[in-house]
Amino acid sequence: MPPNLPDAVLWSIPAFVLLTVLEMALHHFHPDEDAAGYEAKDAATSITMGLGSLVFDLLWKVPIVAVYTAVHELTPLRVPVLWWTIPLMLLAQDFFYYWSHRGHHVVRILWACHVVHHSSRKFNLTTALRQPWTSLTVWPFYVPLVACGVHPAALAFCASVNLVYQFWVHTERVGRLPRPFEYVLNTPSHHRVHHASQGGYLDRNFGGILIVWDRLFGSFTTETERPVYGLTKNIDTFNPLRVATHEYVAIARDVRAAGSWRERAGRVLRGPGWQPAATASAAPSAGTSAAALPHTTGERAG
Repeated sequence: MPPNLPDAVLWSIPAFVLLTVLEMALHHFHPDEDAAGYEAKDAATSITMGLGSLVFDLLWKVPIVAVYTAVHELTPLRVPVLWWTIPLMLLAQDFFYYWSHRGHHVVRILWACHVVHHSSRKFNLTTALRQPWTSLTVWPFYVPLVACGVHPAALAFCASVNLVYQFWVHTERVGRLPRPFEYVLNTPSHHRVHHASQGGYLDRNFGGILIVWDRLFGSFTTETERPVYGLTKNIDTFNPLRVATHEYVAIARDVRAAGSWRERAGRVLRGPGWQPAATASAAPSAGTSAAALPHTTGERAG
C-alpha cells in the first residue's frame, strides 16, 4: 500500500499567504530604496502562474505516476517509510533536485520550462509562486530514486517539502544568517545570487534545501554585490501565456531558421545562449536568461 503522507504544499498555503502579506506590508511601511520590491502587475502574474501550475501539474501527474509506478513495480528494492528513512529520502531527493535544477539551466529545451521562474525582475515571496506550466521535463531526474525502492508517494512528499522550504528564500528582507546556516542551507542570500543577472552570479547556487551540493560540485558563489534580477534580455510582458511559452516559441523560431541538423540539435539541446560557430558573436535571443551567458572566465557548463 502507498504510504499515507501529507501534502506539505497544501498544508503550507495559510503560511504562504500570511508571510506574503507581511512582506508586502514591510515594503509599504518600511521601504528599502535599493530593493526590487513589489509591483502589482508583476505579483499578479506570479500568482497566476502559480495557480496555473497547479492545474497543469494535475495533467502531467497522470503519465508521470504511471511511469513511476511501473518502475517501482519492476524493481525488487523497497525503502520503508519510517521515522529514520524519511530524512534519508529527503536528502536523496534534494541531491537529485540539484541536478534537475542545474540541468534546467544548461539544456535549452529544459530551460524553456524553468525560464518562467526567472522571468520576474522583482524578488519577493510572490516570485516563489511563479512556476512553469510545462514541468513534464522534471520527472526523469527522479527515476533513480524510484528504481532504488522509494515509493512514488514518498517521493512526492519529499518534493513538496523541498518546494515549501524554498518559498521563504525568495526575499530581500532577510540578510545573511549565522555562518553555520549559510554554509549548509540554501538561504535568501544564496538564492538571491541564483536569480541575479550579473556575470559572476550566472549558473550558481542551484540547491533546494541544502547548499552543500553547490559547494561540492563547483557551482557555489557567495552574495557580494546587490543582485539585478530577471533575464539578460527581459520579455517585458505580464501576459501569463507568453510568460509560460516564450522560450518554446524562440526555440521553434531558431530551429526553423537553422541551416543544418547539427545546428537544430544545438538550438534544442545545448545551452540557452549557444550559437553555432559562424554566429557565436551574435546577441542572445529574447528571453535568454542570466544563466544563458558565459561565465566571466569564458567557460560555459553544458
